[in-house]
Order: sequence, then structure tokens, then C-alpha cells
Amino acid sequence: MFALDTAPPAPRPADRLVFARRLHLWLALFLLAVSCLNLTIGATGVTPWDMAAALARGEAPAAMTSVVLFDIRMPRLFMGILVGAALAVSGALMQGLFRNPLADPGIVGVSAGAGLGAIMAIVLGAMLPLAILDWAGNALVPLAAFLGGWGSTMLLYRVSTRGGRTSVATMLLAGIALAALAGAVSGLLVYAADDRQLRDLTYWGLGSLAGASWSKVLIAGPLILLAIGASLTLGRGLNGLALGEATAAHIGIPVQRLKNIAILAVAAATGAAVAVSGGIGFIGIVVPHLLRLATGPDHRALLINSALLGAALLLLADVIARVVIAPAELPIGIVTAVLGAPVFLWILLRNRGAMGF
Repeated sequence: MFALDTAPPAPRPADRLVFARRLHLWLALFLLAVSCLNLTIGATGVTPWDMAAALARGEAPAAMTSVVLFDIRMPRLFMGILVGAALAVSGALMQGLFRNPLADPGIVGVSAGAGLGAIMAIVLGAMLPLAILDWAGNALVPLAAFLGGWGSTMLLYRVSTRGGRTSVATMLLAGIALAALAGAVSGLLVYAADDRQLRDLTYWGLGSLAGASWSKVLIAGPLILLAIGASLTLGRGLNGLALGEATAAHIGIPVQRLKNIAILAVAAATGAAVAVSGGIGFIGIVVPHLLRLATGPDHRALLINSALLGAALLLLADVIARVVIAPAELPIGIVTAVLGAPVFLWILLRNRGAMGF
């Protein structure tokens, strides 16, 4: 007697790719629904339907309705979409580049450098010449954060590149050292900060979309969109890189060029996102990993799905941040940590056998 195997057959790679591509539509609809929710919920009670009803009656919308929707909620909506997509796509790129599901954008030093830049601007900004302060205005902290993130990434890239080839292992170890150094310098600056500066540092470090404006969207948007667009061309190369660098090179993938584009894209996207929103965790780790469990590791679809799901989840976290203690508002980094940490632990427990522990 032979026992019959009643287990369902494992899905073929082609079937998983078809499902992953069909998921584009569902995630786009989910993003649209969350976007409508994000525009509707707020402290004032103004909704887009109020404006639609006024226009249907042939009346001009109330001034307060226009200000709340177009000057406060719309830039916040677009910033949430850009930041969520940037963090999730950067996480997918890092996980593919390092071939490690626990990798995140912070590995290349963007987060540590951006944090140091922001802290320097908050604590030491008053010492800058008046001409620079007048020129930068309210953009001083975001600008310093972006320059800090970009500079730390370029330094890390320089350290890990020798003879025209970038060592991923060296980048990982150097990133840990650079993060520790940036943390030490940040600690010294925090120790020297006064009470007002400490409040600003705490609020920035926890992350928020409350400071969204059209000017920030116009500054960060092109960088993030350019970086995401470049990353979407790397799907086939990241699939080949999963086989190892030597194998990828033998099948015609320009490995070094792939690394260069991936690192620069992560630096631009994450640097711009962190600069305008502060520190927001877990989006870059959890989103790509959940999608990889659901649809497989094919980066041709994974990168697009990561952008859509990352944007939708960050907007959903923003809604929760505005509702939980309304009319006050939680920093969005707290919400993503509370929601993301249990999911991350579940991922670890579910895959601990495959990870060797």
C-alpha cells in the first residue's frame, strides 16, 4: 500500500509571477481607498464630500474647506505616498542587494547620517550666518538631514569600493561602524541641547507628516520618483544576483553597475524621505518581506508592489496617528513601530528554521 500525497502542489514560479502582477491592481485600489480615508479624516471635520456637495449646488466651497483640503491634507497625502513608497522600495532593494530578508535602508548609512544632519541643524543651526538662515528658512533641518544621509552613503560607498568593485560585506560592516560613530556624535549634541531643542529632536526622531507642505513635496518628490523609477529597472538584475555575484556576472548581468544604481537610488529615496518626515521605522523591512512571502522573490513585480503597499500602509498609519488621541496627534513613527514590530517578530518566528535558529 502506498500513501497518497494529498498536499496541494507548490505554485509554479510563472503562476506566482502572474499573481504578483495581478496584485498590482488590488494594491492600487487599496492605496486609492486609503487615500480617500486620509483626505476625509482630520481634526476639523472637513471632508472632500463637503466640497463636492458645494460644487454640485453651483456654490463656491467655503474658504476653510479649501484651505484644509488643498493646503494641509493634500500635501500630507502626497508626502505620505512618496515617503511610504521610498522606504518600501529602498528596503526591497537592500534585501535583494544583500540577499538578506532582514536588510533595510539603514544599512547603507542613510538613516544615521540623516539623523546626525538633522541634530546638527537643530542644535547648532543658530550659529550659522544670518544669510544662510534666511536662505534656508524652515527647510534648514530637512536640507541638513538630506545632506547628512547622502554624505554618509557616499562615504560608505567610497570605503567599500576598491578597484572599481564594491564589496557588499565590507559595506555592511562599515555601515555598522558608521552608524555607531554617527550615534556617538549625535549623543554629544543631544547632551549639549537645551529643553526646546530636545523637544524638537524627539519629535523629529519619532517621525511625522504633520509638517507636510507643497514646497517639501516639490523638493523631495522629484528625487524620490527618480530613485524609484531607476530601481524598477533593476528587477531582472536583482533576480540574477540572488544566485550569487559570480553566477549573475556569467549570465550577463552587470553586477557592479547594478550595485551602483541600487545604492544611489536608496541614498536618494531614503535620504529625501527621512529629510521631510523624520525617522519612520519598519516600513522598509516589513513591506518587502510580507510581499515576498505572498508572491515570491521575483523583483520585477516585488518592487512595484512594495511601492504601492508601502505608500498605502504609511497613509493608514497616518490616519491612526491622527485618530488615536484626537484632536492631538501621535508621531507616525510610534504607530509604524507598534504595528510593524509584532509583524516582524511573526516573520522571524515563521522563518526561524530557514534562517538557522
